[in-house]
Parts: sequence; structure tokens; C-alpha cells
Amino acid sequence: MKNSSATNPLITSTWLAEHLNDEKLVIVDAYMANVVGKEPLVYEEFSCLPNARKLDVEVEFCDHASAQTHALPTETQFTQAIQKLGINSDSIVVLYDNQGIYSAPRAWWTFKVMGFEHVYVLDGGLPQWLKEGRETASEYTTTSILGNATAKAVKGLACDSDEVLSVINTDVAILDARGEMRFLGKAPEPREGVRSGHIPSSKNIPFSILLDNYTYQDEETLRAIFTERVPSVDTKTYFSCGSGITACILMLAAVSIGYKEVVLYDGSWADWGTNHSLPIE
Repeated sequence: MKNSSATNPLITSTWLAEHLNDEKLVIVDAYMANVVGKEPLVYEEFSCLPNARKLDVEVEFCDHASAQTHALPTETQFTQAIQKLGINSDSIVVLYDNQGIYSAPRAWWTFKVMGFEHVYVLDGGLPQWLKEGRETASEYTTTSILGNATAKAVKGLACDSDEVLSVINTDVAILDARGEMRFLGKAPEPREGVRSGHIPSSKNIPFSILLDNYTYQDEETLRAIFTERVPSVDTKTYFSCGSGITACILMLAAVSIGYKEVVLYDGSWADWGTNHSLPIE
């Protein structure tokens, strides 16, 4: 896709514009109403990409029966959500969001966790698309025809606090996408009852430093940022943030530059910081 490689999860607006009418293409706005950790982009009037279908990440892609904030959906919940969007097993799904790069990476990783392979993220999302003066629509596309795609969860792509606890100070890496002051425990957490600090032996990559306005930084810059913290793309790497959303911004960047074994700590700091039996730094 981007860089002419089908294995790269990022695609460019140029590629998408050239493939808008592909029969198997499904464009999905991976929407989130609540934007945390950055100043949200606010639009005077609604617009979306041509043929885009709406997915509310916080409503349809989170397990509300879980005690965790923003827990991954169940297989049944995921299957119902994507079939409602008309997604088939052979569909090519392109996700984007209206912040540029924010919630679409989380939706992408949810697809991957649930065993759906052909899923990509539009680098720069809606704001980059608008900046380039490309065609938009004034309302979402809906379908009454259910898709046939089904979830088949892949083990090892997401984990809980027990697994993270077991790998502290081992040869794996733990990366935290929160801002530096929150990581250092010098700024209060936005969620009540959550301790300040970070997971022992974890390293900080604030998600904002990976971005250049609406898009990701170029590959060379991303590689420099990651190799400073995790020198080898073969190192198993765990990703955390406030509640499991912006960690996926790091994960998407890491996969796009060749990191092979990446795992989402789904509960992230909202889970770790409230459990007083877990160590912090």
C-alpha cells in the first residue's frame, strides 16, 4: 500500500484516491467523541470521505461489560459491528479518523486482534484529505446488507497486567505513549483514583512526537525515535498508554517500520495505576 508494500499498514491519500471505486474496498471512519492527550480538532461542518461508513470506537469496539476502560470487544461484539458495516471476509478495509492519527490505529489493532488481515489506516485521516482538497461527502454511507466477516481472535496480540508484570526487567521492551510529564509522575492523571508514574523498566515515546501535523513523521525519523528505545525490530515490545487507545498510535508506527512482535497492554495505565499491588516508578 504505502511505499508500494502490501505489508505496510499505512496507506497514503494518493493511493486511496486512486482506489476509491474498488469493489472490495470498505472505508470506515473510526470515530471517537472523546479525544484525550491532544487538543481536539473541531470542525465547523461535518464531512467524511466518499463512501465512508461510521464506526464509533468507544461504543461498538469496547467491551462495556469489562471493568477496564476501553477494553477490547468480545469476538461476538466485533463480528456484529463489522457485519453491520457490510464487511466481508475478503473486504479491504481502510480506516481513518477526523483527528488525523488518533483513534484509527486502535480500530486497526482491534481488527488485527480479531484475526482480520486486510485492514489499513489512512495516514493523515480526514484533515490531510481536506488539506489536499480531495472529494468529500456530507453524510455517511449505510448498508442494509450484512457482511460475512467473523472474528477469530489471535492469541498474543493483547495482554493483561499479569503478563506485563512478568516481563519487567527482562529482555523485552515496554513503551508508554503518554506525555512525558504524566510518564514521570509530574502531572496528574485525567482519571480519578489513578496513581501517577509509570511501569518499572518502561520507556516513554509520547505519541505526539511521532506525528508531523496530521500525518506520521517520515520513516527515517520514526526509525530513529524507536531504535533509541528499542534497538532491534526483533525485540518483543509491549505498548501502553492511558487506556489502550494512543498506545496503538505507537504500535502502528512500529509495525510500519518493521517491528515484528508487538503486544497491546489493553488495560494500560488506567488499569495499572488503580491496582495498588502493582509496582510503579
